[in-house]
Amino acid sequence: MAESATQAFLEIQDIREGVLLLKNNSIRGILMTSSINFALKSEEEQTATIFAFQNFLNSLDFFCQIVIQSRNINITPYLDSLKDLEEKQTNELLKKQTSSYREFIKEMVVGDVVMTKSFYIVVPYNLMEIFGVKGAQKNFGMVAGSSANSKPMSDDDFQRCKSQLWQRMEYISMGLRRCGLEAVPLTTPELIELFWSIHHPDQAEIGYYPEILPELLK
Repeated sequence: MAESATQAFLEIQDIREGVLLLKNNSIRGILMTSSINFALKSEEEQTATIFAFQNFLNSLDFFCQIVIQSRNINITPYLDSLKDLEEKQTNELLKKQTSSYREFIKEMVVGDVVMTKSFYIVVPYNLMEIFGVKGAQKNFGMVAGSSANSKPMSDDDFQRCKSQLWQRMEYISMGLRRCGLEAVPLTTPELIELFWSIHHPDQAEIGYYPEILPELLK
C-alpha cells in the first residue's frame, strides 16, 4: 500500500515497545516531565533549582531535545456534563450549587477553552553509536542524515539499542528528580496518541482519539 502524503514526510517508521523507530534506523524515547511553579519559589530555592539544572545539563554526554507543547482543550463537554448533573439533582440546594459552579467555570474560562502545556524530553540513540560510522554504513547502508538506503534493523540490534536508550532515559529521570521534576517514559499507545494529536489538533482538542489495536497496547 502506498504511503499517504503525511506518512511520506514523517521520519517515523514504526512505534514499538515504547520506542520510536525512525526510517534511518535511529531510535527515540520520549519522557513526559512534570513542571514546577518557579515564580512562587523563594530566591534561594530558585537559585538551587537553576544550579541543579545546570549541573544536570553539563553532565550529559549525548544530545537530547526539550519540547514544550501548548494545546487548547475544549471544556464544552465538561460544562455539558455539569448541566446534565444539575438537571438530575433532586436536592434543590445541590441543584443550585451545581448551577452556580457551572456558571463560575463558564465565566472564568473565556470562550470555553483552556490552554494546557505539556513538557517532553526526546532522547536519541542510533546504530552508529554501537558499530561506529563505518560499521553502520557497511552493515546497514546508513548515511548520516539519510534514510534512503538504510536496511531494516534486526530484532537483536533493536533490543541492543533499546537497552542503551533506556539507560539514557533513566539517567535523565534521575537528573530531573534532583531538580524537583518527575519524568516518565511514554508507552506505545501514549506515543501514538501524542503524534496523532499533533497532526489532528482540532479532533484532539475535543477529546477524540482513534482506537488503538490491542496488539499495540504494550
